[in-house]
Amino acid sequence: MRLIVMGQQAFGKDVLMKLLEAGTDEVVAVYCEPDRDGAPVDPVKELALEKGIPVHQPAHFKDQSTLDTLAAYQSDLMIMAFVNVFVPESARDLPAQGSICFHPSLLPLHRGPSAVNWPIIMGSEKSGYSWFYPTDGLDEGEILLQWDCPIGPDDTVIDLYFKKIYPSAVDSVLQVCDLYRSGSPPRMEQDESLASYERRCTKKHAHIDWFKPVRQVYNLIRGTNPAPGAWTTHQGEELNVYDCSLDSGDGVAGRVMEITDTGLSVQSVGGRILVKRVKPANGAKQSAVEWAAAAGINVGDSLGS
Repeated sequence: MRLIVMGQQAFGKDVLMKLLEAGTDEVVAVYCEPDRDGAPVDPVKELALEKGIPVHQPAHFKDQSTLDTLAAYQSDLMIMAFVNVFVPESARDLPAQGSICFHPSLLPLHRGPSAVNWPIIMGSEKSGYSWFYPTDGLDEGEILLQWDCPIGPDDTVIDLYFKKIYPSAVDSVLQVCDLYRSGSPPRMEQDESLASYERRCTKKHAHIDWFKPVRQVYNLIRGTNPAPGAWTTHQGEELNVYDCSLDSGDGVAGRVMEITDTGLSVQSVGGRILVKRVKPANGAKQSAVEWAAAAGINVGDSLGS
């Protein structure tokens, strides 16, 4: 098949590389976001140029000339891997067999841009990814295939996405092509009664409330690690909280109950959070013990105030 790969960053690059290494299909063009001033060259663009593949970077697909260029490739399928630019039907349907899109959740659950963060924050025990037929609705099209995996009780975004979803998803692009090559790729309707949509997880959502149940606080911290980064305050200064674990004990919520060689044990409701790694305002990531020593933190001091 003649393929167009549309995507960006490491995932787009690795999908492109997987297709090139397989050598079964011909990648005739790569589409990615426009360059940003001062930002490094997108890895997928860099790889495409290295391999002599034409690269296009339209900011949108409203112009007829942009559609004409895409149509001229006479492609069979457009693979949309990590796409932030809206691609209308007029562009999606130009390849002979249309387009297929990747999403890092088990659709119809967790539609939206932060589909890896929210399942962890919400305490889910399972996630995965979907390849689906894109429509003008956000992550609403029929599903081609899905893959699921457990979310461990201590998994962070790094564990769930980079160690579980990412490697399987890159490999699965070959299965996607095989299904199209068979001539009858599956189409499974999404169950709208199960659909959920969450907005982008931002700093606003990552604020730690120590007066919440300890498991809820823990899920928030690991579900925003490494980005956008959970945060609290100490004496009015922001403090990002990253690596941590659950701890036991009673006390006043938000108060530092113990300082050991492994971290700071901070009280929440029904238990404690052992904070191991932090980033103070205008500082670098460091061990919580190192920060506590520099900031003069003592047992009994409060965070979040």
